[in-house]
Amino acid sequence: LVTETFLPSTDGVVTRLTNAVDYMVGNGHEVIIICPDIEGIEEEYNGAKIYPMPAFTFFFYTQRAWSLPSLKIKDIFEEFQPDIVHSVNPISLAASGVHYAKKLNIPLICSFHTNTPKYLDHYNFSFLKPHIWSFLRDLHNSAKINLVTSEAMYNLLEENGIEGLRVLPIGVDTINRNERFYSEKMRIKLTDGEVDKILLIFVGRLAPEKEIESLKELMESRDDIRLAIIGDGPSRTDLEELFKDTNTVFTGFLKGEELSEAYASGDAFIFPSVSETLGLVITESMASGTPVIAAYSEPTIEQIKDRENGLIYQKNSLSSLNACIDSLKDLELYEKIKTNGRKYSESFSWENASRAMLNAYEETLEINNK
Repeated sequence: LVTETFLPSTDGVVTRLTNAVDYMVGNGHEVIIICPDIEGIEEEYNGAKIYPMPAFTFFFYTQRAWSLPSLKIKDIFEEFQPDIVHSVNPISLAASGVHYAKKLNIPLICSFHTNTPKYLDHYNFSFLKPHIWSFLRDLHNSAKINLVTSEAMYNLLEENGIEGLRVLPIGVDTINRNERFYSEKMRIKLTDGEVDKILLIFVGRLAPEKEIESLKELMESRDDIRLAIIGDGPSRTDLEELFKDTNTVFTGFLKGEELSEAYASGDAFIFPSVSETLGLVITESMASGTPVIAAYSEPTIEQIKDRENGLIYQKNSLSSLNACIDSLKDLELYEKIKTNGRKYSESFSWENASRAMLNAYEETLEINNK
């Protein structure tokens, strides 16, 4: 695995990769991980040796480390002699995985987890999108197979000339994401003691592409709502200033049982981003028995059927968002969404998702041997 992100970072990509490594090592496969060298990194993960590459951070985004393309990857490949290289989100370090796999004639598979061209809209670099797509197309079309996380991303990449596409199923840990983790103590913390108000929770990286700032109008317009923002990131200081006069709590990163409690102790999970390739947090919230209210986007409606297992609102429409929140008061509808959301989450497992990744590896090898 050559990846732009790994432990101790926490995001959906890392969650998927750690579960895949667990599965592959558990089934007798040898895995190595090449990733940025960040504080707290271990020498191995569950038997998979980690090769950390020198990393740096941008001044405007210090929470995310990046590594540049590196000649060291060629040396690692020549030493390890892998049967296959998986380049995860190739853009910088993982682009080296693509380059040296080709150079050494090693079968290559890539995966697309982050809609980087769409993210450019949030950083005022939209003019670069055609160039980024050209760059990504060259990288991904070096691979026999390209894994994506949703049908919407399949269509997007196909429209932009990327071939060999396969959709990976989602996974969720339904044991540690469960309504049994509901905690009155956690609810008191997340509501700042106003436990009788409607508690909306957000879990994720605090960055422009998450569009958390779009919730300010809602929080200014109603006094019956509390918002708990769980996570950290480059936008935290700006968001704390933006929401300082509203009923909003910032917790920073939570993990382990505390995070399970936070998921299970809200009245609804709010998901305002429309640029995600797939929201793992959506399924985690469903598993926790907390209904999801999400802005309309093509990947999101693959997970949420409005008023069946979640609620969909139109981006930038306060009236649409308010209607979703008010519908939480319909107890029959609330229980229906909660029950269906849990059932939906139970149809996925990390074992199945990881097996699908391994199957894609095997398909890549078969194609390469023809």
